Amino acid sequence: MEHLQQSFTIKFEYKVYFTSHLFEVSNNIFNAFLNNTGSPEIPRKILFVIDQGVITANNDLISQIKNYFDRHQTVQLVNDFIVIPGGEIVKNETRYFDEILEAVNTYKIDRQSYIAAIGGGSVLDLVGYAAAVSHRGIKHIRIPTTVLSQNDSGVGVKNGINYFEKKNFLGTFAPPIAVFNDDQYLKTLSYRDWRSGISEAIKVALIKDPVFFTWLEENAAALVSRDLKTMNYLVHRCAELHMQHIAGRDPFETGSSRPLDFGHWSAHKLEQLSNFEVLHGEAVAMGMALDTAYSNMCGRLSGGETDRIISLLKVLGFEITHPLMEVDADDSAILRGLEEFREHLGGRLTIMLLDRIGVGAEVHEIDYELLKQAGKKLKSY
Repeated sequence: MEHLQQSFTIKFEYKVYFTSHLFEVSNNIFNAFLNNTGSPEIPRKILFVIDQGVITANNDLISQIKNYFDRHQTVQLVNDFIVIPGGEIVKNETRYFDEILEAVNTYKIDRQSYIAAIGGGSVLDLVGYAAAVSHRGIKHIRIPTTVLSQNDSGVGVKNGINYFEKKNFLGTFAPPIAVFNDDQYLKTLSYRDWRSGISEAIKVALIKDPVFFTWLEENAAALVSRDLKTMNYLVHRCAELHMQHIAGRDPFETGSSRPLDFGHWSAHKLEQLSNFEVLHGEAVAMGMALDTAYSNMCGRLSGGETDRIISLLKVLGFEITHPLMEVDADDSAILRGLEEFREHLGGRLTIMLLDRIGVGAEVHEIDYELLKQAGKKLKSY
């Protein structure tokens, strides 16, 4: 049968910068980036969307940005800053998505211009999605302000919002044009938010880097005491491991696997069941604990390594289980997360388990009886 066939490759490239005091006028990193992207002869604008929590902790941030662009006039600053709540609410309520689109339309933000998001992972997810679908793609700049977003979601290629009460039901694979990690934002975090992001570092170490896991064990006390130098190393190494994975065979997850989502099938469901009172990083810690115990119960992971993982989580102050995660029947609420995970992947169920620290293994079935035993094992800790 006669047919036409098309095939082409698109190269994606972006840098992740590590800095302090990004919008001090003497810090030229942001301006230099704007100077080196786009065509200087074409007028460009930049629209900022900022997490309210960041404004509260840095009440002079907007004036700092205005002063920065008064000094560095490479692009035209839109003086109407969009300030939205942080947290999952911005992904649950579409009015925040609509507000960004209205600003894009009102201020004529075109494909040569920029939308910059300053905030935690939820705000970055929302703004990235809005940028990706406006005019089929406006240049998106991420400025993550939490441990979780600096070491994980902020450096990745995924964007999305929640819909039908399902996490990230709407979304895109659309890389940012640049990411700027400013460590000064981490100093303003609550201890709960500081700790929450560490779980994603444990996750990537467990499935990719046993040396990094040992480093986390050795530096747990410094992390708990909020040592910024130690946290900077964690953020940099975790971001590096995530970016190496993205550069691998399937950055847009066209297959049925999401290998970087160890512990996430139950974490996502726990967030929803708790009405998002449990933070993402906290839920991931509990999800990893459950899948670690399950890996042990099905004979994959040794008892000694299981104890090391649970011990690290507890030393860092994480809870390792939750009443809403209990598996006491085949219709337990948390188990709906397995079906939603399979549906989201668009194929057969694929769950990452551990063969040993630093080595993950994909499985396509979960034994509910062993999962119940894993839950009971966590209670014994």
